Amino acid sequence: MAKMPMAMLGRCNLIYVPRSHSHLAVLLPGDSVPMRILLIGVSCVGKTTIGRLLARKLGYPFFDFDQEIENHFGAPIERLQARFLTPYSYRKETAPVLKRILTENPESVIALPPSGLRDAYSRVIKKADCLTIALEDTPDNILRRIVFYDADSRRLDKTLTDTEKTLYRKEIAADIAFFKKSYARAHLRAPIAGLGADASATRLRPFFP
Repeated sequence: MAKMPMAMLGRCNLIYVPRSHSHLAVLLPGDSVPMRILLIGVSCVGKTTIGRLLARKLGYPFFDFDQEIENHFGAPIERLQARFLTPYSYRKETAPVLKRILTENPESVIALPPSGLRDAYSRVIKKADCLTIALEDTPDNILRRIVFYDADSRRLDKTLTDTEKTLYRKEIAADIAFFKKSYARAHLRAPIAGLGADASATRLRPFFP
């Protein structure tokens, strides 16, 4: 493999890997520093499952940001969001929860919502030493992992019809396109198509202290 140029991305020194590579290769700073690892991606791409497995392999605590918001406000995400006129105002109100997690946990793995690199969240992240990783997969693979919840965050047992699968596949593809610009700001892009959750976490693990 040809030698890759070293680049300064945000506040972390990384080895840049051309997007043509199907695997992720990253080297964190040579000196040992606390590392906050933030996983970003569209809904059901695998952030929570992979993040929990990666945290276990690293010996770090894991945080599902949506769950932390629910715990902080004492209400389900969907009902919380309904209180605000815009997604922006919701993110502005919940950003302090992210700031608290980052401040109190210098070594951690955090699964962010799809909007995790936007406005209020992005401003909090920029002030912390952390590494953002955008998980990428195909609409078909994401569709196989899709999970539904009611307004009180209770998981629903739902079997999709072929027509519904077509509809949700299109919505997933639209989400990928919508968040593309936002995810381009992540330090790393990690393609996980064809990999299971444990294989994805295992592939990421060797590149951290």
